[in-house]
Amino acid sequence: MQFLRPISISLAVAVLTAIVVYIVSYLAYPVSGIDVQGSRMLPKAEVWQAVPDRASLITLNETLLKERLKADPWVKSVSISRDWKSGIVTVEVEERRPFLSGEMDGRKVVYAADGNEIPILGATGMKSVPLDPRRLEEILQATKTLENNGVSVDAISGVGAYGIEALVDGQKVLLAGDVDVGQAQALPALMSRNPEVPTFDLRSPQRIIIEGRVSGEPSG
Repeated sequence: MQFLRPISISLAVAVLTAIVVYIVSYLAYPVSGIDVQGSRMLPKAEVWQAVPDRASLITLNETLLKERLKADPWVKSVSISRDWKSGIVTVEVEERRPFLSGEMDGRKVVYAADGNEIPILGATGMKSVPLDPRRLEEILQATKTLENNGVSVDAISGVGAYGIEALVDGQKVLLAGDVDVGQAQALPALMSRNPEVPTFDLRSPQRIIIEGRVSGEPSG
């Protein structure tokens, strides 16, 4: 029993110290407000709810807050900063954007460019295309190659035997699932030099065809 008493005292001191630190940090550096940036589909009230009551700038768990917010299907990434003078926590949200709307297995589906399915609410006004698992994989494979090389695909506007029709900066680009890195890297410069061209065809490996002619031979 004589060994238990020092342990109990140590635990009590540790608990008391933690309580004092919590109270002091809250009184000295309370979270006075939250500034949410980049949020269109994520309700700002959801961000407020993710922050614990009586949080302080010192005790705010950024990792836990990010995990809570990224549980929302719209949220792709989150960055958090603290203003120690004002007490305001800035939460900057990068949301997923819908780029593919279609029907698969009898139900409406909407996907972001990173392959995550998102609520159909964000696809208002988007053209719906027929989908099946194979075609979906082909679309995501092609657009991933483009996105990884700096080409942002605005939307998939058509799907058929001819391949995949995408919109990039308002111009039509024809794709197949085997778009290569060389094509993706060469496309922005070709589009910039040819703004009047209606269609860029990437369906032939290591080639980009513009108005029936091959423009360049991107290295694969």
